[in-house]
Amino acid sequence: MDDTLSTALVTGGSRGIGKATAIALARKGFQVFLTYVSRPEEGEAVVNAITSSGGKARAFMLDVSDAKAVADFFQNEIRDKVTLAVLVNNAGITKDGLLLRMRDDDFDRVLDVNLRGAFVCMREAAKIMVRQRAGRIINISSVVGQSGNAGQVNYAAAKAGIIGITKSAAKELASRSITVNAVAPGYIETDMTAVLSEEARAAITAHIPMGRTGTPEDVAGAVAFLASPEAGYITGQVLAVNGGMYC
Repeated sequence: MDDTLSTALVTGGSRGIGKATAIALARKGFQVFLTYVSRPEEGEAVVNAITSSGGKARAFMLDVSDAKAVADFFQNEIRDKVTLAVLVNNAGITKDGLLLRMRDDDFDRVLDVNLRGAFVCMREAAKIMVRQRAGRIINISSVVGQSGNAGQVNYAAAKAGIIGITKSAAKELASRSITVNAVAPGYIETDMTAVLSEEARAAITAHIPMGRTGTPEDVAGAVAFLASPEAGYITGQVLAVNGGMYC
């Protein structure tokens, strides 16, 4: 790969919001590194979509909840090999259940991937960006982290935590010209929402002033903006992409 190109790393970049974000950043001229945990064919499909349009991309298997694997990845693939301009922490899972029935393992696993994984990737990226005295970190939160949602105490806790670490890291890194922001999507048409019944979908849509659920591309556009030169004086913010839903 060309180490002179600015590189954007998108975790969970093989489908949904991550896929749309990887493609959007490639269109902005970034070399894109994307990660996945399973289904390598989906990661390679995103790479092929980018490269067939003249961009540059690579896909890597990486479990962001494994701190050693993350540190090794940054050491072997990022540090002194590419110019890391952007980190998008998008990797996430759900293990929904009511509070009274939720197992400890399901609570812990969601926080390990969605929150601790973002923290570990931020820490490794910050080590590089501080030395560069430049960088953009964009964390994917959720409207659920702002408003809560029945049956998702683990997911809501993780996404609320994303907002907290975003604001704290923004204060720590601003003096090194590193911005840290979050994007909080509303209900987006992804694999996570595809399991909803038609009744549940209709109930959700009824509470969205714009009258529709969002698309991954809606979120990707917000991420691309925060990665752009025009967003250079924006940090510590939460950009809601939710069609007008407010708690």
